[in-house]
Amino acid sequence: MAREFQRGHKAKISDLTPGTDLYVGVQISGPGLTFDISCFGLDANEQLSDDRYFIFFNQPKSPEESIQLLGAQAGDTESFRVTLDRIPANIHKLSFTATIDGAGQMSQVGPGYIRIVAGGEEVVRYAFTGSEFTTERAVMLGDFYLKDVWRFAAVGQGFDGGLDALLKNFGGEVAEEAPAAPQQQTAAPSFAPPPQATAPAPSFGAPAAPQAPQVPQPAPSFGAPAAQAPAPTPQQQMHAAPTIAAPMPPMGGTVPPPAPAPAPYGQPGQPPQQPQFGQVPGQPVPAAPYGQQAPAPYGQQPPGMPQGVPQGVPQAGAGLQAALQPYKETATGQRWTPQNQQLMRVDLTMGGTPVLARQGSMVMYQGKVDFSYKGAGFAGRIVGNATGQEMQLMRCTGRGQVFLAEDGSHLHAIELQGDGICVSAESVLAFDESLQHEVRRIEGHGIPGGALFTMQFQGTGTVIVKTHGVPVVLPVTPTTFADCNAIVAWSSASQVIISSQVRLRRNAYPGHSGETVNLQFRGAPGNFIVVQPYEV
Repeated sequence: MAREFQRGHKAKISDLTPGTDLYVGVQISGPGLTFDISCFGLDANEQLSDDRYFIFFNQPKSPEESIQLLGAQAGDTESFRVTLDRIPANIHKLSFTATIDGAGQMSQVGPGYIRIVAGGEEVVRYAFTGSEFTTERAVMLGDFYLKDVWRFAAVGQGFDGGLDALLKNFGGEVAEEAPAAPQQQTAAPSFAPPPQATAPAPSFGAPAAPQAPQVPQPAPSFGAPAAQAPAPTPQQQMHAAPTIAAPMPPMGGTVPPPAPAPAPYGQPGQPPQQPQFGQVPGQPVPAAPYGQQAPAPYGQQPPGMPQGVPQGVPQAGAGLQAALQPYKETATGQRWTPQNQQLMRVDLTMGGTPVLARQGSMVMYQGKVDFSYKGAGFAGRIVGNATGQEMQLMRCTGRGQVFLAEDGSHLHAIELQGDGICVSAESVLAFDESLQHEVRRIEGHGIPGGALFTMQFQGTGTVIVKTHGVPVVLPVTPTTFADCNAIVAWSSASQVIISSQVRLRRNAYPGHSGETVNLQFRGAPGNFIVVQPYEV
């Protein structure tokens, strides 16, 4: 039985099906609307670094045929074949999108879905309706993303602008290549009308991929073969005037009106999408001096797209818009999105889970968002009274985006998927309410306040951790010690021991170093600690 996903839901592909040769179907329609349905193969920075992995009507398959466009069939507006174990190592995400070809808005679409079928059986479906959108002209439907294993996420994120803006968002370039279109379109129908389409065909698990004529054979097993016939007609009508050919010069300082407001700026300069402590607790790219273009600061547009800079003369004209362009809002279709090293955005419309954040950490919000006081309870009062950290939380609910920051600290989004982490109470900025959390107390003579208070998080969700400067992640060994004032976080499976190194000679004189109380960490291989270059 197929699992019904809601926006923001994620799962390992192996939990949905043991197969890796999958069918992806998209159904979307609206009165008087035509759609371009595409797949973007993105690298670790969520950029289209190789144009051959932009799969659309003019390029129906990747070089090794791990991603193939099959056409309309089995009630789906468009369908794909994805062979996960053949996708090259440099591709970390497959983003399936739908854009309106011509006039219209996503609010006009009727009920639609994106689904995954394995061996002829539907295993997951994410359904959506036009009521979830407003003036958007594109939508990111769902993602296959690689995070140790392949996973699927129901995105459902609206996006202003058409295929051009979406292509620019992923770091591609919009160019006029009209002569190539007819050649590719004549090849595309070869997937639809083969005579043997009415005969039973093997599922996508069959090794029939290397030769092009065999590509359409799995399609009939996913639905009625009659749906194959109309496939060439809507493709030709839908792409008679491809939106990708729109004349949009790559001018950094001047952006046409439809794209600038919501169009994300600066994907490659931000940290990896879901950094984890133990791998990359933020690892920010050093920002360039104000007005300098070379090192791609946070918020800068993808490389290859020349743009203006705040100081100096941009390549395509100066002005206020060119000066502000590198600092535009960044939207990636994810629930948590770093805008730069010190500012984090959370989209409350994704996942439907409220967010708990430190009171006063909201710097801006847009949409219909409610803020209410979240009592920390007795445990929270202990933290406040003993350490002065005052863990007073606010509960953020509604539909909109909230921007969080505090004292210019570096922010790191840590996604938990059933695992756990302990974070110093002082270092917690915000977290999903879906996470189980509790306050823990580490007592020891010599610790300021008599104890170190930490918050342990467990479950599925994201924690936003703040640090002073760029932290360092160290593996836990039998000789791993950390200053209790500099420790940020550690794996929940680590054992913490108070280590007092009192030396009479050092303490007998005024002005001794004061490094008398440390925390010793013990644990099995794979455990870690995170330390910041600052003492609280």
